Amino acid sequence: MQLNKLSSKSKKTKKRLGRGIGSSKGKTSGRGHKGQKSRSGVAIKSFEGGQMPLYRRLPKRGFKGINRKRDIAIVNLSRIQEIIAKKQQLADSKINLTNLQKIKLLNKKYTKLKILGTGELKSKFDIEVNAISKSAKEKIEKLGGKVTLVK
Repeated sequence: MQLNKLSSKSKKTKKRLGRGIGSSKGKTSGRGHKGQKSRSGVAIKSFEGGQMPLYRRLPKRGFKGINRKRDIAIVNLSRIQEIIAKKQQLADSKINLTNLQKIKLLNKKYTKLKILGTGELKSKFDIEVNAISKSAKEKIEKLGGKVTLVK
């Protein structure tokens, strides 16, 4: 066997459907007789031959409310403490939505800020928010920080 003696495999021509009875794919073009599947442009989506379809076998959990708020940024106290530890200039100024967006902690799409109380605080700071949980407010004020609610 030599490289110059090799021949490339010739591509098998595709069978042309519906071109006479002698072509072995004439008349019904290999689709059988009548019924939904013999028609053009029809697909039975997610039909599994009578077996219970996958989308019905899997459990459904929870829901996404139609009126849910997508423009509220939710941040935990632990995340704010991490940022203050890394960036000292943020600890000096008042923490608010625009400052958090400037340091690229939050996306620009958010128009409101909500603080949740998960995590521990080590340093005091002033914060300007649209909403805050009770536990977060208590933790901030316990260290001598100030919470300002903005509407």
